[in-house]
Amino acid sequence: MTNSSIRAFSKKLIPISAYPTTIFLGYFSFYFFQNVGIHVTISAYLAISLAALLITVHELILPYRGTWKPKFGEIKSDILFLILVQVGLPFLLAASIVVYAAENLKTGGWALENIWPHEWPLAFQVVLMLILAEFPRYWLHRSFHKFSAMWQFHAVHHSPHKLYWLNVGRFHPVDKAAQFLFDALPFALVGLAPEVLAAYLVFYAINGFYQHSNCLLHLGWLNYLISGPELHRWHHSIKASESDHNFGNNLIIFDLIFGTRYLPNDRQVGALGLINRDYPRGFLPQMKTPFDYGLDKRK
Repeated sequence: MTNSSIRAFSKKLIPISAYPTTIFLGYFSFYFFQNVGIHVTISAYLAISLAALLITVHELILPYRGTWKPKFGEIKSDILFLILVQVGLPFLLAASIVVYAAENLKTGGWALENIWPHEWPLAFQVVLMLILAEFPRYWLHRSFHKFSAMWQFHAVHHSPHKLYWLNVGRFHPVDKAAQFLFDALPFALVGLAPEVLAAYLVFYAINGFYQHSNCLLHLGWLNYLISGPELHRWHHSIKASESDHNFGNNLIIFDLIFGTRYLPNDRQVGALGLINRDYPRGFLPQMKTPFDYGLDKRK
């Protein structure tokens, strides 16, 4: 094969194989790190870091849209969001709310651990968690779009004019805390094993990275199961008639059930972001934007 034919073949193969391959490698490395004696939580973050590296390479060699390449200032803000809001805030909430709630439930004689099938194989528990966590997150997400007071906080996530994996963590802390209370907290209170929570985190993170990535991908039938990038780009459209769809966090199944799945096959998504193109973009300014009511006129 010539170099040009190899490149042409790669451009066809990578978009259909990269997502499942990265998920597989993420889980393979997750279990490998555990088997060599690394703590389960660290193993999960190492696997996620490997996936982030692969997705970064994909964005560089085969981007969905060349104009979505981020500038240094955007990257700097997104790193702050990722570290402080996406990673740091859940740890803080887990170390405070979860411990406090668990202690009070035990004092009150509530044994929530008994309602979870701890004896199931780990993979089955992770799948069950994915499905059960998806339902409240779907309705929470729809509420953040429907109610103006909630949209003021969620607008921070919709403020970027381009998508790349690093801006997956761009959430206002109030928005992120609500997500934690709706999905992570209930599962922590029923006493899920650390291995289950970590395995869920691996999928949650890798899929989330891809969901917001600037990777050229064709997921095919997976678009009826996974809330992936081809669907999620429409969710970030500047047009409310398009962005008020595809609310799924990890899965798209409840969008299918409730009629909010949206994936036109005759065109690509247009402009992204908010109607207010002067909406502040930096980390500290966006901590204050929800309190400037009506800053974005979408609602």
